[in-house]
Amino acid sequence: MASIRTVVFDLDGTLVDTAPDLINALNFVLDREGLPPVPLHSARNMIGAGARRLIERGLELEGRAASVADITRLTDDFIAYYADHIADVSRPFEGLEDALDRLGSSGYRFAVCTNKLEWLSKLLLDRLGLSARFSAICGADTFGISKPDPGILQQTVACAGGHISSAIMVGDAGPDIGVARRAGVPVIGVGFGYTEVPIADLNPDRLINHMNELPAAVESLMI
Repeated sequence: MASIRTVVFDLDGTLVDTAPDLINALNFVLDREGLPPVPLHSARNMIGAGARRLIERGLELEGRAASVADITRLTDDFIAYYADHIADVSRPFEGLEDALDRLGSSGYRFAVCTNKLEWLSKLLLDRLGLSARFSAICGADTFGISKPDPGILQQTVACAGGHISSAIMVGDAGPDIGVARRAGVPVIGVGFGYTEVPIADLNPDRLINHMNELPAAVESLMI
């Protein structure tokens, strides 16, 4: 029997435009520290390495250093606020659900592999009515490892009931390209996400600029 074909997605900047709610949560904790807000347009590319690193980078913009204990406190405050506002503005990228419908009708199975915490990822997808589309939703805390460690992708695929030899990664930034390369999996880059290095410069196997291009890109790689 042929292996189940699995398409694995990053979450922030790939499936869902989460930047407004994430930056609002960042600005909430910065304001409590007496610091000015970070503009959304300049902060989008700070997203992708988890809440703790987002806060560290927000402080770095203001030239502020903080102790490990302070970063932990701010991260806890950030997560509490973010969980309450996780889908105030965040929405799936245009064309996502149609692309999933088209791939699903061809027998593909879907999973999420993100450096976001698992419970926050599930909460977000629940609020957006998307959770049922995914056979596995795995975060940085699910296995105790995060992208680009190949183990998180390998174990996510296994949780979805697939095999790594019949999987494709879809993401918007370096950790997604890196985890796919290390796991020996083809990777599709999306040009509408959050990355300091242009995704094209990271040489994904395919590059799409709208979700309506996803089914053809997946079919071209899944030989």
